Amino acid sequence: MNIIDTLAQVQMDKVTADRPVPRFEPGDTLKVHVKVQEGNRERIQVYEGLCIARKNDGINSSFTVRKISFGEGVERVFPLYSPGIWEIEVVRKGVVRRAKLYYLRDLRGKASRISEDIEAQRELIAEQAENKTPRREKLKKEKPKEEKGVRNAKGGGKK
Repeated sequence: MNIIDTLAQVQMDKVTADRPVPRFEPGDTLKVHVKVQEGNRERIQVYEGLCIARKNDGINSSFTVRKISFGEGVERVFPLYSPGIWEIEVVRKGVVRRAKLYYLRDLRGKASRISEDIEAQRELIAEQAENKTPRREKLKKEKPKEEKGVRNAKGGGKK
């Protein structure tokens, strides 16, 4: 194993120790909790959609999530081992016969639905009940709330 593979494995182990990567495939509906930096504040934003592709390539692994937002299809590619991803939740398991679901880009409405795998859904619920880690509580403990009454510099604050 060369030095680049060793460094990649160390980074992957570090991320998976902090945030376990769930088992998911194309066709599954995911909720991806992403850290968003706004100025000096950091918050969690949830991106929910259908996983249409997955690329497994060690540290360079990624997955593509597609959602419909205001009538437009929006796709976003997430690096799987990114520290910018807070959590990945599997909402539904889908039954598909392909590895890449790019054909869904051309379909609308009912035609773009993926049937649900009920047996896999039951297994998923049982697995999530066993491995439930309170990541939201951890975030709340790390950052104390700001003082009340302090507002922006445009006025409207306490005198």
